[in-house]
Amino acid sequence: MVSFAAASTCLALALSGAYPMTLTDASGVRVTVRARPVRIVSMAPSVTEVLFALGLDREVVGISDSDDYPPERVRGKPRVGGAVVSLERVVALKPDLVVGMPSLQHDQLVRLRALRLPVLAVDAASVDGTVDLVRLLGRVTGRGREAEGLSLLLRRRAAAVRPSGRRTAYIEVWHEPVLAAGRATLVDDLVTRAGGANIFGNRRGYVPVPLEDVLSRNPQVILLLYPGGDRLRGRPGWAVLDAVRAGRVYDLPTSLVARPGPRVVEGLELIARLLGNGR
Repeated sequence: MVSFAAASTCLALALSGAYPMTLTDASGVRVTVRARPVRIVSMAPSVTEVLFALGLDREVVGISDSDDYPPERVRGKPRVGGAVVSLERVVALKPDLVVGMPSLQHDQLVRLRALRLPVLAVDAASVDGTVDLVRLLGRVTGRGREAEGLSLLLRRRAAAVRPSGRRTAYIEVWHEPVLAAGRATLVDDLVTRAGGANIFGNRRGYVPVPLEDVLSRNPQVILLLYPGGDRLRGRPGWAVLDAVRAGRVYDLPTSLVARPGPRVVEGLELIARLLGNGR
C-alpha cells in the first residue's frame, strides 16, 4: 500500500514538474527540459497570456510584437518580432526555453532548433486543447498547481455555457481574399459548443470561399474576426441574407476567439450570447 506521504510526494512532482522531463511537443519533436526555465521567450500572444496567468512575469524575458494582454504586464518586455521572428533578438535574450506555435511559426521554430536553442512547440484548436496547453506549460515551467487551478476554472466556465438555438453561422476571418473558418479551428469549436452550426464546417482550417457559396447557404448569423460589418452588409446581393436582414452580423474581438489562452471561455460566452440574439 502506498502511504499518504508518498502519494502526496508523487502528486507534488506531477504538478510542479520533475526535471529533467522529456515530452513530445505539438510538432511531434521529442523535447527534454533539463531544469525549471527561468528565461522564457514567448513567440505567440496566446502563450504569453498563459505564462502571465501562471505568474511567470519575471521569467518571461521576450514576447512577440503582437502581444497586447495583459497590457500593463507586457509593457516594457523586449519584442522579438511578429509573423517573422528575429532570430538574432531571440538568441540575444539567452533563453532557456522558447515557446512558439507551429501553426504560426513552423519554419522559424525549425531554425531556432538548428541554433540549438531549447524550443517547445504548443498548439490548440479547441477549448479542450487550450486546457491541455495550459496544463503542459504549467508542468514544463514548474507551475503545475497554478495550471491545474486555471484549467479547472476554464472547464467549469465552459461547462456552464448553455447552447443557444441551432442557428447556422458563417465565420469570416478576412475579406481580401475572403477566408472562412472551417472545422479544426478554435472559433469553429466555440461556435459548435455554443450551439451553432458552421456553414463551412465540412471544410478544414481557414479556407478561401466564393461569395456565392455564402449566399447559397444563407447563414442566420455572421461572425467576423475583423472590424468589417458595415462593409460586409454592403456587398451586392447580401442584403437578402437572413443574418443581414435580422441584424445578426457581429464583429468579434479576435483575441477572445482565436487565441487558445485563458480568455477563450470569454469568447465562448460571447458567441453563445450572440447566437441567442443577445448583445
